[in-house]
Amino acid sequence: MGFQKILLQGAEYEFAIEIIGRTIFMFLLILIVLRLSGRRGVRQLTLFEVAIILGLGSAAGDPMFQEDIPVIYSIIVLLSVVVLYKVITFAASHSKLVTRLMEGKEMIIVKDGTFNIEGSKASSFSQQEFFSELRNHSVEHLGQVRLALLEVDGTISILRYDKEHIKYGLPLFPTHYKKINPLEREGPYACMFCGNVKQHVSEEELPCPRCKKQDWAIALNTVYH
Repeated sequence: MGFQKILLQGAEYEFAIEIIGRTIFMFLLILIVLRLSGRRGVRQLTLFEVAIILGLGSAAGDPMFQEDIPVIYSIIVLLSVVVLYKVITFAASHSKLVTRLMEGKEMIIVKDGTFNIEGSKASSFSQQEFFSELRNHSVEHLGQVRLALLEVDGTISILRYDKEHIKYGLPLFPTHYKKINPLEREGPYACMFCGNVKQHVSEEELPCPRCKKQDWAIALNTVYH
């Protein structure tokens, strides 16, 4: 009885049928609006585009089940969002300043085989998240990477060294990303935080000269396939 009260109390059969029609109509309208906006997909979205999608969802959601909200209001909102999107994208295509304000700026995360410390401080991503993305691109160690950029849409672009120029670098996979004592094992070694590589580490040099961290791993120089 309690379940029936929660699920069905106050429900009207006629309006339930109307909700189905409203939902189908608004869903088709959203698809049309997204096509008008010029988006071919939503695999990678900038923050601005995420805001547009959320706005579309909010405008379309309420009229689906609220009887006192005419669908025409949502149509006006959706068309306004499309116009706003077109105006801002046009402005962004003609102004680097607008582009930076709307989408942000790409960021260097790896340069010359070492992790960009300053970039990590300015980013909300953690070092391990970056390493996970690099592993997804089949990067075994940082010595294979000449440059890696975090794009404004959240993807990572990588420029690799030629196989002949691969250096020693910090391993990214757990099988080799293990802390060792550099005073007890032969090098080269890689700082586990920034990827700085040293052939020898004395007791005085135990803190990494680049980031001041003290954890080291055995550096790798394996070639990618």
